[in-house]
Amino acid sequence: MTALPSSQPRYILMHEADNVAIVVNDGGLPAGTVFASGLTLRDKVPQGHKVALVDLPQGSTVRRYNVPIGYALKDIPAGSWVHERLLDMPAARGLDNLPIATVRPEPLPPLEGYTFEGYRNADGSVGSRNILAITTTVQCVAGVVEFAVKRIKDELLPRFPNVDDVVGLEHSYGCGVAIDAPDAIIPIRTLRNITLNPNFGGEVMVVSLGCEKLQPERLLPPGTIPIVDERNVADVGVTAEAPLDVVCLQSEHHVGFMSMIDSIMSAAELHLERLDARRRETVPASELVVGVQCGGSDAFSGVTANPAVGFCTDLLVRAGATVMFSETTEVRDGIDQLTSRATTPEVAQAMIREMAWYDAYLEKGRVDRSANTTPGNKKGGLSNIVEKAMGSIVKSGSAPISGVLSPGEKVRQKGLIYAATPASDFICGTLQLAAGINLHVFTTGRGTPYGLAEVPVIKVATRTDLARRWHDLMDINAGRIADGDATIEDVGRELFQFMLDVASGRKKTWAEHWKLHNALVLFNPAPVT
Repeated sequence: MTALPSSQPRYILMHEADNVAIVVNDGGLPAGTVFASGLTLRDKVPQGHKVALVDLPQGSTVRRYNVPIGYALKDIPAGSWVHERLLDMPAARGLDNLPIATVRPEPLPPLEGYTFEGYRNADGSVGSRNILAITTTVQCVAGVVEFAVKRIKDELLPRFPNVDDVVGLEHSYGCGVAIDAPDAIIPIRTLRNITLNPNFGGEVMVVSLGCEKLQPERLLPPGTIPIVDERNVADVGVTAEAPLDVVCLQSEHHVGFMSMIDSIMSAAELHLERLDARRRETVPASELVVGVQCGGSDAFSGVTANPAVGFCTDLLVRAGATVMFSETTEVRDGIDQLTSRATTPEVAQAMIREMAWYDAYLEKGRVDRSANTTPGNKKGGLSNIVEKAMGSIVKSGSAPISGVLSPGEKVRQKGLIYAATPASDFICGTLQLAAGINLHVFTTGRGTPYGLAEVPVIKVATRTDLARRWHDLMDINAGRIADGDATIEDVGRELFQFMLDVASGRKKTWAEHWKLHNALVLFNPAPVT
């Protein structure tokens, strides 16, 4: 990209082999506009939408990112607006004969000396926040827990200044489900692993109804909860047994609603006392566990914000941290790029397995990956899922992919990890929480107020216009890249430093400031009875 005055007509070409480019100017450009290259617009083209750089005969390949994103349904003269109604989407790449662990980049030098102030947990993980989480086994208790959490915040939390927040892990699962179906393990292990997220300090507190299918002992069987007791350090670990702290609303000793609330508050007070005794300590940046995600994507997502996140991903991996990228349908069309970057054939085969499972899951609903693209995505210039995927996948940077997680599993290794999830913003965020993130990065072009109560969410805007209008919702403006005011590397390094500050508690994200919290949504592919 060449920097031009913002008033000049501009387009961005992603690869020299591309035959379309996207219009940069706010508000788009009218027909008759002449670019510096001499190209004249035949149509009005909205910002972020594609313009044909050459004549595209019917049936010819339309290329962006040097990838076929579609085939022309009719002749498209140079200077025309190229949108989804003019394109026939390519078929999905088959899952056989893929390149397997073929990319062997020269290892980048380690990034040493970077630290943040975090909360060291008994199991060795590190939290970026110090939160009391109240786990629920069933949706039936959600209202009671919400009432109790409000009272805890009003009456107890002020006494414990070192505790950041109290959250109820409310969800829509727990009963009325085929809990013994093979795929029921996904929502169960998701909720189990969210309960053990590093931002909760190992303090496990459960509220149960009593008659639900997901009994507390099934959700958190013996051996899953680490003992938080400095006097028995040798016994601490994921296999150590600890008593399960459960408030059961149907217990006979509860007489009336306030009896239930009093029990929850009494149990919470004990956990708050232990959490309040914790202090931040200096830890290496390798203790960061970051989930990267995009939502409300537009054509600039793959130009500005996602490449900057990808550069930051490489910095994090060089620092020894863990980074997870996800959204199966939004990387499916780049499966060959992923399998070629796998560190081993086993990692590549694990990615193929997850893609095949999701293909079959969608087929049961008589849809395919094309169902992903939203009206907002198309309004922002993304014609189809192929184009969207090429822009989404760059969040993963260039590092080798060292591991794969199935939905709801917990990460247990460092490096770049593919965590298989649906692309739905709130389901993906929920599953990344289960995987163990202590920090979340979310890019957006159309704009979304998405946030999580359980971990800080850093919002990255793809366009300066969005960052300007949503100035108190967006944390980083990657639109400066398209403006010519910053490079991908500049914004990537800015994001990296901001992560360290947020993880240390030195800065809050806008989502934290406004307490914008999306609900947890468990992925349940099993039947509902």
